[in-house]
Amino acid sequence: MTQTPFTTELLAAGGPDWLTTKRRESLELFNTLEVPHEGVEAWKYTQVAVDFSELRPHGKREVVADVASLPASVQERLNGTDVGAFLVLDGPDVVYRTELPAELTAKGVIFTDLKTAVEQHADKVQQYLYSVVPAEVPDDTTIAAPGTTPSKSPDPSEGKFSALAAALWTNGAFVYVPRGVEVELPLGSFRVMSEAGTYTATRTLVVAEANSSVTFIDEQDSEDLPGTYAIGAVELVVGDGARLRYVSIQNWGKGVTHIQRQRGDVGRDATLNSLVVTMGGTLSRTEMQSYLRGQGSDSEMLALYFANDDQHFDHYTLQHHAAANAHSDLLYKGVGDDSSVGVFSGMIKVDLHAQKTDAYQKHRTLMLSSDARNYSVPQLEINANDVRCSHGSTTGPVDQEQLFFLKSRGIREEQAEKMLVTAFLEDVLTRVPLKSVVAYIEGIIAKKVGAA
Repeated sequence: MTQTPFTTELLAAGGPDWLTTKRRESLELFNTLEVPHEGVEAWKYTQVAVDFSELRPHGKREVVADVASLPASVQERLNGTDVGAFLVLDGPDVVYRTELPAELTAKGVIFTDLKTAVEQHADKVQQYLYSVVPAEVPDDTTIAAPGTTPSKSPDPSEGKFSALAAALWTNGAFVYVPRGVEVELPLGSFRVMSEAGTYTATRTLVVAEANSSVTFIDEQDSEDLPGTYAIGAVELVVGDGARLRYVSIQNWGKGVTHIQRQRGDVGRDATLNSLVVTMGGTLSRTEMQSYLRGQGSDSEMLALYFANDDQHFDHYTLQHHAAANAHSDLLYKGVGDDSSVGVFSGMIKVDLHAQKTDAYQKHRTLMLSSDARNYSVPQLEINANDVRCSHGSTTGPVDQEQLFFLKSRGIREEQAEKMLVTAFLEDVLTRVPLKSVVAYIEGIIAKKVGAA
């Protein structure tokens, strides 16, 4: 489709020269690239047919005095969340925040919004921003380490929305944990939107230096907002020996289109545990990628989703093994009901010298309706000869034997089916050691199952 060019007036004003230059370059790239279409393998089953130039930015929001002034959904969520500090963003603006404990600040931990970080911690932001999720999609055979310039993708259309996110982001979250520091309580960012027919572009940058550890919870929630777009990028830098747990929970209202690329760069003997939960929005495209740069690195990639009505959920994953003796494990579970569409495209890529790679990929989908559709494309690209890699995908209805067993115990068929759906998704949550997060997700699932 044709694309009316964005103009530079839409770029966020202010900021250092290097950032302004990067925004302009990204916007020029976006205007140059075509919109991904079904001829692009990575977008074969998902088309975003919209002229973004017809949209307007989400309106500005003012800081509120206390938690009681926040949307009811945010208040409810914060009351049940055990976090050390958090930000609340409404559209492009931080409307509420809590401060880090003094002992963490004394150790050099930084947690603030990205706009403030650009002003107060420019050296650290400039070093890492755009290094893991650049404007263009890097060629995965030659992706550079953070702080250096990656090469361009052989299929430039895949970089269109990355370029848009790089150009238009106005705010987001910034976390920096110095070498050897452990942050015990999670940090959190809670994003809402409150204005239909607009777009919001945000960016998350989490840096865990060598031998540090931190957990970051990234949540999105809104009422139904027709014709609204949430565009984002998440950059996770995991230094040698560091441990980072990242949780993303997307529960936008109906009418929202969600497009986000999440990528982690994992150093030597480092561990990245990630969980992506997709429950909301009308169209959601989530890219979840791990680049295992260092020997002995480890990546756990978990996800669950429940699509009903006319929701369209697309997950595109990459486990890229660039070093020897690295391990990755991907487990995706989803449910499709009504006339929904689910898409999973997952790649395990092993570079030439990445011997002793140990990689697993499993995707399972439970179909509750004959009108629902599911497309699953697990893939392997192996360039080393001493590896252990496996992938698999299953799609099917509720197990009739399990259903019969529950019915034979006096449980009504409708209730029995809901129990099986809940148990099917619970398998992922048992691997997440965050009780308050798991309880919140279970609540969302319960509402979805109740509507199934």
